[in-house]
Amino acid sequence: MVPPDPSQSFTWNAADYSKSSPAQQQWAQELLEKLRLSGSEQVLDIGCGDGRVTAAIAACVPAGSVTGIDSSAEMIRFAQEHYPRSTHKNLTFVHMDACRLELFNKFDVVFSNAALHWIPDHKPVLAGIARSLRPGGRILVQMGGRGNAAQVFEALTVLLENPRWAGYFDGFSFTFGFFGPEEYRQWMADAGLEPVRADLIPKDMVYPDREAFAAWIRTTWLPWMARLPEREQPVFIRDFIDKYLSANPADTDGMIHIGMVRLEAEAIKRV
Repeated sequence: MVPPDPSQSFTWNAADYSKSSPAQQQWAQELLEKLRLSGSEQVLDIGCGDGRVTAAIAACVPAGSVTGIDSSAEMIRFAQEHYPRSTHKNLTFVHMDACRLELFNKFDVVFSNAALHWIPDHKPVLAGIARSLRPGGRILVQMGGRGNAAQVFEALTVLLENPRWAGYFDGFSFTFGFFGPEEYRQWMADAGLEPVRADLIPKDMVYPDREAFAAWIRTTWLPWMARLPEREQPVFIRDFIDKYLSANPADTDGMIHIGMVRLEAEAIKRV
């Protein structure tokens, strides 16, 4: 869940993220239902974050096991503390970079939700996934796709033109890996994975009020937050939300809607 670039000087607040990511948790549950697990698989969860979804997968494979990996040491510590081996005997959490998977012929299923878009180059990730799968193993991944959060980025672009904030972002650059199905199918095939499907899925992410929207910004827009002194962050978030709502008002019930696009991909390792 953390970008692989070591020059990015920010860390995840695992506890805060765990409380402020209801949409990601809901989408993960929807994706989990598509896994169609028999109960004995060896599963790898890439970008396991706080471990909640990984633990849910482990509950579905009582005769198997699940390994959750994340490049955030803070997230791994949180997951290990909340889902210890003493009570989750088929569940393991490992601090590991998804771009450097050195796991060979170990898993029947590789799963990932709301994580891989932090990585700008997915070719090494897919190559590592292919190495880690047993012949006939499968992957099911979902991440931000092409066009994801477009209205948020539009508001952010306008906000950063304001002299009040522009100086903090001199020389700033951060790129998410938001891709389309055509390129993703080709990358999977190049990695030795037989594409089953790759689809862009529109999603409506809804927050009930400004406070919940602010928590999402605070906990997931870390590359931007890290450019600001701590005292300035609440003011920046307030201005960010004002700018967003001026172009995308809340509905008649006061609910704030964010148009998201997920790239969902499934493939099988060639035998």
